[in-house]
Amino acid sequence: MSLSYRSLNSLLEKSGTDRAGQRDYPLLSITMRDGLVDQSEKFKKRIASQDTTKYRVAYRNELVVGFPIDEGVLGFQTRHPAGIVSPAYDIWKLKEPAETHIPYLERYLRSTQARLIYASKMQGAVARRRSLTKADFLDLEVPFPPLNDQKRIAHLLSTVEKIIARRKQHLQQFDDLLKSVFLEMFGDPVENEKEWPTVPFHRVGQFISGGTPTKSRSDFWSGDFPWVSPKDMKVSKIEDAADHISETVFEETTLKRIAPGHLLMVVRGMILAHSFPVAINTVEIAINQDMKAIKPIKGISVTYLQNCLISLKRQILKLISTAGHGTRKFDSIAMQKLLIPKPPEELQNQFAAIVEKVEGIKNRYQQSLADLETLCSALSHKAFKGELDLSRIPLPTEHLEITQDDKLEAEDGQSVEPTLTLPAPADLGALHSLEGRKTLLNQWLASWLERLGDAPFAAQPFMEAAGQRFWELEEGDEPMWGVAEYDALKAWVFEALENGRLTQRYDDATNRIVINVAKG
Repeated sequence: MSLSYRSLNSLLEKSGTDRAGQRDYPLLSITMRDGLVDQSEKFKKRIASQDTTKYRVAYRNELVVGFPIDEGVLGFQTRHPAGIVSPAYDIWKLKEPAETHIPYLERYLRSTQARLIYASKMQGAVARRRSLTKADFLDLEVPFPPLNDQKRIAHLLSTVEKIIARRKQHLQQFDDLLKSVFLEMFGDPVENEKEWPTVPFHRVGQFISGGTPTKSRSDFWSGDFPWVSPKDMKVSKIEDAADHISETVFEETTLKRIAPGHLLMVVRGMILAHSFPVAINTVEIAINQDMKAIKPIKGISVTYLQNCLISLKRQILKLISTAGHGTRKFDSIAMQKLLIPKPPEELQNQFAAIVEKVEGIKNRYQQSLADLETLCSALSHKAFKGELDLSRIPLPTEHLEITQDDKLEAEDGQSVEPTLTLPAPADLGALHSLEGRKTLLNQWLASWLERLGDAPFAAQPFMEAAGQRFWELEEGDEPMWGVAEYDALKAWVFEALENGRLTQRYDDATNRIVINVAKG
């Protein structure tokens, strides 16, 4: 592959001088994972200032650079003819758009290689406030192959990224499946509609505390024994840890070994402002002082307890308190207020067997995901060093650009889902029980179908509208809207198809099954 290098100064020139004023533009934000996105899509609440008159206008195909740049916080604005971004962001436009393939350039600027270069040139003492000067940014050398090779590289990486996204979606579906099975077998643990006996959380088992060995003893940190901290609690099974300690720690301190099969949870840290991480260790470990390990009492399965706490996340977060220095904590007082339903042990064991089978399938998908991510990283590294053989990679098909007028004209000819304000319940307390939400869902569905007319019915737009309305009624509190509500809708659809309220047919034009409201 023929590869030359161009400085960003030769590719970009300053833009962003236009301000929003009183004009109504889409509001955009930059994220580390997704680049430039519509704020209304990414965030459930408006996070920008109400006054956007001084926001910068980013026109189509302009580059928006945020901070910290070494975490990939940048992206091209390709969504709208014009959008607005924070005045703190820099905006650049291409000098030679006909020679630059934007998906290629954006991938490079967000790549690991580029981020390492940014980090090496950043200035400032505080990590999160370090910045890259505009001069240093423009001096960066970018690998710049011929235009067709740029397109091939972007297309290849995009293909692998899409497969990775599907793998992640599949893994999320497995998690949703387990949540659905849990609710089907045990009911909502908040409502406990099956009236199982309950146990206060602080009595569900033996609690084990952790600690941090002194960093002044290098021999304490020279072993291979897993020492688990909250940063490791991103998975449901703990098989290793980022940090390791030596056997000397157990000989000279009171830190305890924790045998496999304990429930691990984070009880202190800012992560408790929005999450409640729980996991089960499959190997012997030790934990730090911000965590607890639980050996459940007889009659409570560790797998059941883990999934019960996942279902109780909303209630747990309401019990989280704040220490004097602002850190969040889940203390013994909060634990006493949390009640854990205790269903028959046989039923818990049946659920554990289901989880084991699903986890086995998940493990294969996770390994596949890890392999794909390694492949994508290797391809990216080779591509941006000019070491990738592109001779067998076809040039992707060019798509004609659709103008905004064309798009509006096309949308006018398509059926659309109804837009309406879903009615609020007379008693907002109904939002806090599963049965109340199901009743409300049925009422909203009736309103939705009444407005639908001859247009096809699709579950996803309705559930998105219902979820958004539920969020509004909760006044910003984290909504309890998820698997159980989707299951209720699914059951209703099957019942409506059976009793004739809904009809389904195969549409040859779109090559899919279409569901409509029955006439009469």
